[in-house]
Amino acid sequence: MSRGKPHVLIDGTSLGRDEILLVARGGASVELDPAARERAQKSWETAEAVARRRHVYGRTTGVGANRQEEVGGDAVLGHGLRLLRSHAGGVGFELAADVVRATMVIRLNQLAAGGSGVHVRVLDALEQALDLGALPRVHRLGAIGTGDLTVLAEIALTLAGERPWAVGEAPPVAVDTGDALAFMSSNAATLAESVIACADLQTLLRASHTVAALSFLALGGSAEAYAAVVHEARPHPGQEHCAAEMRRLLGLTGHPVAGRRIQDPFGLRAFPQVQGPALDSLAQLEQVLSVEVNARAENPFISVEADDVFHHAHFHTAYVAVALDQALASVHQVAELSAARLGDLVEPTMTGLTPFLASGPAGSSGVMILEYVAHDALAQMRHAALPVTMGTAVVSRGLEDHASFSTQAARQAIVVVEAYRHVLACELVAAVRALRVQQPELGDIPARAALERAAQVLDPSLEDRSLGDDLDRAADLLHELAAL
Repeated sequence: MSRGKPHVLIDGTSLGRDEILLVARGGASVELDPAARERAQKSWETAEAVARRRHVYGRTTGVGANRQEEVGGDAVLGHGLRLLRSHAGGVGFELAADVVRATMVIRLNQLAAGGSGVHVRVLDALEQALDLGALPRVHRLGAIGTGDLTVLAEIALTLAGERPWAVGEAPPVAVDTGDALAFMSSNAATLAESVIACADLQTLLRASHTVAALSFLALGGSAEAYAAVVHEARPHPGQEHCAAEMRRLLGLTGHPVAGRRIQDPFGLRAFPQVQGPALDSLAQLEQVLSVEVNARAENPFISVEADDVFHHAHFHTAYVAVALDQALASVHQVAELSAARLGDLVEPTMTGLTPFLASGPAGSSGVMILEYVAHDALAQMRHAALPVTMGTAVVSRGLEDHASFSTQAARQAIVVVEAYRHVLACELVAAVRALRVQQPELGDIPARAALERAAQVLDPSLEDRSLGDDLDRAADLLHELAAL
């Protein structure tokens, strides 16, 4: 265990999002629970015993359409390494370091659950590599939502000493015949990207309450839209939470006060109704991912309790794909409202200020360019949020005749995170600029603290200038605003 760092106990049953992020982003080491080691050891012993009395897929047979091919005699020697070598065909960009670490800790936790039959020394090797900060070189392309075979084969071969480490190094571990498929039979990399994206999107959604509150103040919004009595009449959890957050941030108590207009545009008025589904969808995604990272999902499943092996389809990640599709679609709708509020902020009839919040000679552009940046990012989100669950694949000579494509949805989620961050940054820059000009009396409310913090970070100059640095600072500030 690395000194000076907190450690995450890996027990195969309770690994959560926050612990995964701590390890993924270099803030924690891992420690394998002794009870989990014993569970893994018993799983290996059970798999070995069953394999002596009947065929076990991937252990005594080939894989995929080769499932009927018996592996015996001299073919047993090196069978595991042959499987790993033949499946280590990933190509394309290398996975980011945080995704690789998250993949490793998730896979270690799944193995610790005791359903794989992998030898315990492989778990020890993963634990040691994480503790040493050693990272395999892992390529992105090669999975369709039915197991991250290429990624995990590359990791296993690196652990075995057949491939060079991308960062650091760890002592090689022996990979036996029964370890290969058992190690690869997981969607750990897909889950890693999904967990990271889910956490980042939840942070951005929390920040969006604060950003929307600042736009509300700049636009003189009507508090009626957030009244508790309104949302109690249609009590969806996310919607009620959003409205309550807006009341808290704006210091709204008692009977709501009307704003400048009898009804606001949807960007303000419908914010809880659009933000709510996104909050609920991300909560559902987090729940699905929690089940997956703590599951005994390997095929075949080694059951110590039944003293037998079961062939099944837990590798299929339809739950993950559907939850990601829903989450990305709902976040895209929220981003559309952010872009709509930005459009309101540059409109004089909405703010009482100059067009595009410009200052200076006639024809000054002010923040005009922000709409272009926001809609470019929004277009990226729109394409990335297209559902993966509308397609499938038939592979391995027709045996594997359906795919979830959760892997692709997880990749798209990373794109959505970055694009949504830029959309919110555009709105934040415009809202802060408008409030700086208006200088309203805000009182002691959380939104005022947000404005004061943003004013410390963003350039106060109102003259025409490049806004790129402000957008970068605003994007970096969102994590802080999410905690207000």
